[in-house]
Amino acid sequence: MTIKLNINGDQYPVDADPSTPLLYVLRDELELNGAKYGCGLGQCGACTVIVDGNPIFSCLTPIRVIADRAVTTIEGLGTADKPGPVQLAFQEEQAVQCGYCIAGMIMRAQALLDNNPSPTDEEIRVHMQPNLCRCGTHARILRAVRRASDAIIAATGASK
Repeated sequence: MTIKLNINGDQYPVDADPSTPLLYVLRDELELNGAKYGCGLGQCGACTVIVDGNPIFSCLTPIRVIADRAVTTIEGLGTADKPGPVQLAFQEEQAVQCGYCIAGMIMRAQALLDNNPSPTDEEIRVHMQPNLCRCGTHARILRAVRRASDAIIAATGASK
């Protein structure tokens, strides 16, 4: 069965079983390898992508659920040469250790800042909680989200 997926603003017809997890299609069919396979149980967040503005675990989400909905992966936020504000903030705060969780962390942070450009520290902590980092860079991740918030506010003129 062919299902049309809207990934990073592009349409992709995918011939797959509708119950196939989005993560498998992203990685195996579309070669968008930013989202990682972590636990496969929706408990670590390494596979986080944004669907219609909300972070989801792509390892648990069948493609039939997201047909014709807007999916954003980390590849849709920027490139190595031109990173998006959240990606840049994570680089500048050196919030990346092993790097395995970071794509999911960045996607969850992006979803937060898209909906609330000026979150409190408590709002950041609560929002980021579903994603795990075993390297212990939580303080750096918090600083990175704050830095990205400041950059977004400066660029858009949003109020704090």
